[in-house]
Amino acid sequence: MELTQESVAAALRRFGRQEPATDTATRVRAAVCLLLVPGSRPHETSFVLTRRSPRLRAHAGQWALPGGRVDEGETSLEAALRELEEELGVTVAPDRVLGQLDDYLTRSGYRITPHVVWAGDLPFVPVPHEAEVASVHVLPVADLDVEPRFISIPESDRPVIQVPVAGSLVHAPTGAILHQFREVVIHGRSTRVAAYEQPVFAWR
Repeated sequence: MELTQESVAAALRRFGRQEPATDTATRVRAAVCLLLVPGSRPHETSFVLTRRSPRLRAHAGQWALPGGRVDEGETSLEAALRELEEELGVTVAPDRVLGQLDDYLTRSGYRITPHVVWAGDLPFVPVPHEAEVASVHVLPVADLDVEPRFISIPESDRPVIQVPVAGSLVHAPTGAILHQFREVVIHGRSTRVAAYEQPVFAWR
């Protein structure tokens, strides 16, 4: 599947992200990059998914998008691009950011802002930070065009989302962000994901 910078930007403009309905004043701000890069085949667009180091104190070993906490004085965009450079050694100019998806509120107290970043015409040569990133996965965007799974857990009345990708199941928050990207950019549907739950192991 081939995407273009213009088509992704247009889809995000039509989408119109929403602010969270609940009070977020006490939440820690965080930001991630959904980075679009060249695929391994001609006319193929891919995205970047990472696996967090098993040695990290929080969310060790989980699937993630490049990103992290917003430092004091930073915007979420500045934080997302800084974290991309720190985690993967990849520098992308701010004018490569095509738009945002909805913020996702995590059980661990974060408000995550996803930024969709275009590097589809640039060589992608990551140099992962070993202390933070266990592995880097460049996957075709077409792999996201799958139906998610939803399961129930006794701890919540919200459905847990599971996105089958990378030979695994990617849960929220990353799974929710990837699913919303699929809906908004691939299918042009303004699907909201705030009601999708995380598994209990991701609550801490």
